[in-house]
Amino acid sequence: MAGEVVNPQGVDISKKKDGGVLKRIIQEGTGDELPSQGNKVKVHYTGTLLDGTKFDSSKDRNSPFEFKLGEGSVISAWDIGVATMKKGEVCMLTCRSDYAYGKAGSPPTIPPDATLQFEIEMIDWQGEDLSPQSNGGIIRTLITAGEGHSTPRNGAQVEVHLVGKYENKVFEDRSLNFCLGEGSDVGVVEGVEIALEKFKKAEKSRLKLKPEFAFGEAGKADVKVPSNAVVEYEVELKSFENEPEEWSLDEEGKVKQAQLYKEKGTKYFKAGNYKLAVKMYKKLLSFLEGEDTADPNGLILAGRLNAALCHLKLNENKDAVDQCSEALNLDPKNEKGLFRRGQGYLALGEPELAKKDFEAVVALAPENKAALNSIVICNTQIVEQKKKEKKIYANMFEKFAQKDREEKVSRFGWWDGLHPVTPAPYKDEDVEDAEKEKAKELKKKREFIERMKKQKMEREKEREETNHVEEADLPDKRREDIAANESSPASEEIVNQTSVS
Repeated sequence: MAGEVVNPQGVDISKKKDGGVLKRIIQEGTGDELPSQGNKVKVHYTGTLLDGTKFDSSKDRNSPFEFKLGEGSVISAWDIGVATMKKGEVCMLTCRSDYAYGKAGSPPTIPPDATLQFEIEMIDWQGEDLSPQSNGGIIRTLITAGEGHSTPRNGAQVEVHLVGKYENKVFEDRSLNFCLGEGSDVGVVEGVEIALEKFKKAEKSRLKLKPEFAFGEAGKADVKVPSNAVVEYEVELKSFENEPEEWSLDEEGKVKQAQLYKEKGTKYFKAGNYKLAVKMYKKLLSFLEGEDTADPNGLILAGRLNAALCHLKLNENKDAVDQCSEALNLDPKNEKGLFRRGQGYLALGEPELAKKDFEAVVALAPENKAALNSIVICNTQIVEQKKKEKKIYANMFEKFAQKDREEKVSRFGWWDGLHPVTPAPYKDEDVEDAEKEKAKELKKKREFIERMKKQKMEREKEREETNHVEEADLPDKRREDIAANESSPASEEIVNQTSVS
């Protein structure tokens, strides 16, 4: 409340150094890591007024409290104070009302303008996930907070110190300068580069990297990092300088920057680093495309054609075709564009499209042996494709014909008592009606069989009765009827017709 005396113990950790948040350590924590903004932290706490009145305690509930640090889900004193705690640490935070519940308080337990005290125990936290897909591939844990708000962008010149560890054994310890986004040229793994874009100047953090963001399936045998290894890096960003942004440059400045990217791309291409080369060519395009001016010095055309060549080297054939098509929009008779697009189509299994491009090259340069040879390859593949298609269609027609035969049998085959078959599944739009119809037919068939059996039994009974009568006493007509019934093939025919059931 107004006029209350703030507990003088503890260090002022408020950002404004206005005494609003005081911290006194009761029990030291372990290690050197600190939670950072966005981390999910787990704590136990007991909250009291200055007179000692307890208003809340997670320990009384026997349930730790969890929240995301730095996102405003708790009072500001907590976001400030908890961010300074190590694992296992216990501290007392004294929080002035403007860093707690302010003039309103939190009735009925916390009065207006109340200064509060919290005994907090840091149990654990989950590091910040920096992976692009948020799948836990890059986890950052803060060691030393950085300065200011600015972070390096892709293309920035950075100065860093790296310490890499696998199973607590150091395999890398070095300081270096490099251009962010081009780290693979100096052996910096992708996960470190992605994370550095979130670092502030002078920040020091620990990164846990899954294999896909470190050394992958290949591992790094020269430093005894095996295949598919999870590694840790301790990274310190000493300084950085961002490259100029597109909007800040005039036309001349953009052309200069684009020319620089072209030179870098060519350097990386010659070194066989095609991934980095294509990245440079695409940055060139991002600086120049969309401008009202014509293609300066043919840079856009060169960027497209060179990017296409890199994609071909990387077996990214669809991307190569797309880049060539864009280049041919600028120059429809460009030999390189036509030839490289033909290569892309051929690799994609489109020999007819490829042949058109190679023929266009020959029309422009009749002595182009590479294009002539490629046409021969296309013709061979076209013939092979047609053979395969013919075989596929023949098989398809046979399958359809067989299906038709099976459906006919399934509908009518049960009448063929001499050659019983197992009906094929009856397929129709209305399966339920078909099943009902089938059941009716089966019922009729059974009734027919029962009638025939009954008639047969009656005749046999009648025959037995007549056996007791002297044949000599029978009229001639009756004797003929009995003989006719005994020699009739009707009973055998009935049995044969119904044998499928």
